Amino acid sequence: MLPQVTVIVPAFNEAASLADTLDSLQRQTLPAAEVIVVDDCSTDGTGEIASAHGVAVLRPLSNTGSKAGAQTFALPRVATELVVAVDADTTLAPDALEQLVKVFCVDEGLAAACGFVVPRKVRTIWERGRYIEYLFAFNFYKQVQDFYGKPIIASGCFSMYRTASLRACGGWSARTLAEDMDLTWTFYEHGWRVRFVPDAVAYPLEPEGYVHLRAQLRRWSHGFVQNVRLHWRGLLDVSFLRTAVAVALWDASIASVAFLLLLPILAVATGNLLPLIGYVIDAPAVAVPVLAAAVTRKEIRRAVASLPAFFVLRTLNALFFVRALWAEVVQRRPLLVYEKGH
Repeated sequence: MLPQVTVIVPAFNEAASLADTLDSLQRQTLPAAEVIVVDDCSTDGTGEIASAHGVAVLRPLSNTGSKAGAQTFALPRVATELVVAVDADTTLAPDALEQLVKVFCVDEGLAAACGFVVPRKVRTIWERGRYIEYLFAFNFYKQVQDFYGKPIIASGCFSMYRTASLRACGGWSARTLAEDMDLTWTFYEHGWRVRFVPDAVAYPLEPEGYVHLRAQLRRWSHGFVQNVRLHWRGLLDVSFLRTAVAVALWDASIASVAFLLLLPILAVATGNLLPLIGYVIDAPAVAVPVLAAAVTRKEIRRAVASLPAFFVLRTLNALFFVRALWAEVVQRRPLLVYEKGH
């Protein structure tokens, strides 16, 4: 018999998307024992929508200030062996919960499992860029990380946890702006395992405009730097993870500076356009795993049409990360306020 699952949905002013999320949860092949919506003092009717779906609704006396705070607020109510966190703008494939539960049944040392993430809507340049980014990351990076038993992050939009392990860590911490990364690395430091399950698919709404994208990228970039500073000693003792994080940090910092500054400076200084080839030389390395995933999903046209948007988003990612690194490490001015990015 499969273990029971509780789903926590943190929600602050999510009336526009919450119903779709709850509908997808209520259509699961493995129904949750309980779905808990944390109405984090919303002002748009979020709680009423949750109540109309017949799920449990918790409302703190005051806004918790972050998704981590809202999720941890609901943790004492959880009475099942497993617990899932799902964003209020994310829908799940009908068998997503079942796919994750299965891996817990065969691995007692498993603390968390995450699935494949694909944007639900792919229309604007930012959604298209994120679509390619996810196809590349989940079809290549995550597969390699899972092979070595160390996914670098159990995605915050949809992941399953062993309740006992989660409680042992104090729930989701708000000490960084990337609570999912913080929790994942904390699990590794405890000697527990995390898995990536590509057959468990989630469909979040990604920022369709620049304003929300900016908030998301600020939070993600600052959160990554904050977690490296917080966990670097512990990472040194975790094989493969220390290498994966070092490579990610190198790519996001040194490579970003080269991408944003060094290549154009070299082109101008030498009067030669050859250095600018660096902007496109890695395009095949991105395109191959992306198109492989697109073939499987029967989305070749969408992937080909979206590839240029990825390079625009990558430039923006680099800019935001360099700014975050400067603010967090050099200026010692950490970003402390959680900003919604959708």
